[in-house]
Parts: sequence; C-alpha cells; structure tokens
Amino acid sequence: MTKVVDTVPKQLHIEGSWQDATEGARFPVENPATGERLCEVADASPADGRRALDAAVAAQRDWAATAPRARSEILRRAYEILLDRREDLALLMTLEMGKPLAEARGEVAYAAEFFRWFSEEAVRVDGGLTRTPDGTNRVLVMRQPVGPCLLITPWNFPLAMGTRKIGPAVAAGCTMVLKPAPQTPLSSLALAGILKEAGLPDGVLNVVTTTDAAGVVEPLLRGGKVRKLSFTGSTQVGRLLLAQCADTVVRTSMELGGNAPFIVFEDADLDRAVDGAMVAKMRNMGEACTAANRFFMHRSVAEAFSTRLAERMAALTVGPGTEPASQVGPLIDAAGRAKADGLVQDAVRRGAEVITGGEVPDGPGHFYPPTVVTGVRPESRLMQAEIFGPVAAILTFDTEDEVVDAANDTEWGLVGYLFTRDLDRALRVGERLETGMVGINTGLVSNPAAPFGGVKQSGLGREGGRVGIDEFLEYKYLAIPVVEA
Repeated sequence: MTKVVDTVPKQLHIEGSWQDATEGARFPVENPATGERLCEVADASPADGRRALDAAVAAQRDWAATAPRARSEILRRAYEILLDRREDLALLMTLEMGKPLAEARGEVAYAAEFFRWFSEEAVRVDGGLTRTPDGTNRVLVMRQPVGPCLLITPWNFPLAMGTRKIGPAVAAGCTMVLKPAPQTPLSSLALAGILKEAGLPDGVLNVVTTTDAAGVVEPLLRGGKVRKLSFTGSTQVGRLLLAQCADTVVRTSMELGGNAPFIVFEDADLDRAVDGAMVAKMRNMGEACTAANRFFMHRSVAEAFSTRLAERMAALTVGPGTEPASQVGPLIDAAGRAKADGLVQDAVRRGAEVITGGEVPDGPGHFYPPTVVTGVRPESRLMQAEIFGPVAAILTFDTEDEVVDAANDTEWGLVGYLFTRDLDRALRVGERLETGMVGINTGLVSNPAAPFGGVKQSGLGREGGRVGIDEFLEYKYLAIPVVEA
C-alpha cells in the first residue's frame, strides 16, 4: 500500500529538477487514520522560496511566447495521465488526507477535468479591434499573461485545488510557484511530476513544500516579482495575505471560508432534500468550504427531515479510507476533531439535542462520527463557525423573509442550498441569498465548467468556467491613429 508513497519524490521541484531544501530540513507526513508517519518531505526555507520564484521569473518570457496550442496539448496530456493513474493517485490522497477511496477516485476525475477544461480555453483567449467614437483611432485590445504567480492550496482537496489553479495559469501563459498545505504535500509533488512528464518546460511550475508558510510566502509577496496570488484557505489567513499583497499591488484571487445555509421549504421533496443534504454535508467528511453548516427547516417538515437525516448519517460506516466498506474517513488532525466536538458540546450546553453521533471514539486516528444536532440556538458557536466536520446543525423557521435574513446573517457568502418545488420561490430566494453560488434542489455546486467563488468575506474572483482564465490575464490596448490614404 505504501508503494505509492515511495514512488513520489520528496524534494522541492525547482527549475525542472528535484532538489533538497537549502538547509536539508524535512518534515513528516502522517496518515490521519492511524497517526503513523508515511514519510518525510523537504521543508523549504525562505531562501528556497526565492529560488523557486527566480526560476518562475526566468521562465516567464519564453513561456508567455509559447503557442496556445502547445500549452493546450500539455494540459490535455496531463489530463490523460491523471486518469490513467487514478487508482494510485486516489490511494496516495487517501493515505495523506484520509478520505475514503471512492471519494478520492472521484477527486482525481474532478481534478483531471480542470486540465481538460483549460486545455480547451487556452486556444480561446481573444481580443478585439474597434474604432473610437470620433473615428480618429483604432483600438486594438489584446490579452496577455499576468506574469509569475504564487499558488497556495489547502489540504482538503489536495489534487483538485492544484489543478484548479495550475490549469488556467498554464493555459494563460503564466509561470508558477505552488505551495501546498504541509498536511498533504504528496499529491502536489506527484502532480508536478505528471506535468513534467506531459511536457511542461522547466521553471514553469515550481513546487515548494514547507512548514514555514509565513516565512516563505511573505517575502515573495512583498518582493515585487510575484504578479498574481491565488489562495484557497481560511478567511483569517486570506486577510493577512491581502495586506501583504497591498505593498506591491499584487493581483489576487481568494477562495476563503464558508458557512453555507441549507434551506428546506414546506413544499420540498423531502427524499430529494435528504439526498442533497448527505452530499452537501458529508462530501469529504464535511471538510469542505462548500459544506452545508446551518440547516434551516420549515417548522412543518423539521421533525421528518431531522429523523430521516439522522437515520442516513447513523448508517454510514466510519473507518480508515483504505477499507473498502468505509464511507467516512478521519478528520485531518487532532485539532480539526477537537474543533468539531467543541462546537457540538457548546450547542448542547445551550440547549440543543444530539440525535445521532456527538461522541469522540476511542482508538487511533482522528475519527468523529456523523452527527445531527437539533434545537440549535442561533447564538451557538455552530452558527458562527465554519465547522469543517460531519456535523449538521438544525434550526426551524416559519417565513421566507425570516429564513433569508437568518441565512444572510454571517460574514461569509460562498454558497447556499435551497429545496422547494416552487420555481418562483427558488429564483426569488436564490437571488436574495448573499452568496456567490446557490444549489437549487441539489447538494453539489462544484464543476470545472462553472465559476466557483463567493462574496463578502468568502473571497474575491472566480475559479473555473469561462471566467477562470480571466484571473490570469491582463488587458492591454494599443491606440493606433487612423491615417487616411
């Protein structure tokens, strides 16, 4: 089983070669299902970060001049390699992150689709030619790569978050430094090897693994060479990075936290709503920014929905992701589990009732059972925090205005879900929700062909869809006087 770990390089990937960290430092990667050490990887210093960025800067001019079709074909080959190695990549992901193999296989396919999508977008970067209204000038508009990019990815979707950022950067003609999360560096290192195999030139993608994120990242952002930051992670860290980007006016994309409302109206198809809740809550053990956190049930259906959801959650098999029967793997670490349990206990102290789950199990690994909590008070920490765990907090409402106000009562605005048979209501409430995305009668909104992103403190910009490549392109216009013959 650990053969897949052995095949992945454990060094930094800089200028097309695998290199040790300057100071020879390394850090451990653990299996969250057992707490055991899988391996050690290079622990980059700030000097290593500068070397990686220098490589990206040096490669930028030639890479920007590369034909769009050539960039497209590299992404297409990488897409095919990812699918060919789905089983190995899925196992690697499960070992370092914990998700069940079935979900890991799904993520490999999802990750590959970003490469296929942006391989098609690479050849569609366009511009335009017009005349000024007074007829004296021609306006030639072109689009050029923004330049060297710093990409920072989280641990919860370690492969897909990499391809979602690398895909459009490659397609647009940008070079990159990728800093993956220290909990899950192996998927990113494997991805770097695949892209090199697919023909990506040296220096275009540089991967820096480190436990000193602040020490490595801040000098790069303040140094004037990075022209674009794409970050997925917490709102708290996003605020810090935005402040650092201000010094040199670095262009940013931020996909930050979420606190998604899940609304079920009285006319909803309850079977469909429960199915949607299982996807929106339990995908990735609830460790997703899109995970449904706050379940708002119309009072007339609250009891029936809660009972059905609890039955479905209680029936899930919890265990190591490598076991075929496992449906719920461990949380990423002890801190993640303690946070989820602490939120549940706070809600109980305020009068809520746990109807399934809610107890930390004995034994190794960072497991937490699927949990449903009813009678949650609005002031509970469950309502204010991003849970990042398999916990569904249920509240009731009576009117549409009431639930929309409650759903919007948060600093976040990534995604919301609503279930109703009334099309007018679905559109009306969907428009009123202060979120960047809305799932109507579905618990899944993520798709490479759709613009993913939020409003308020859930971020800036969009990833995926037709607009995903725009984040890596600048507009330039040339003014050309009209000369009469």
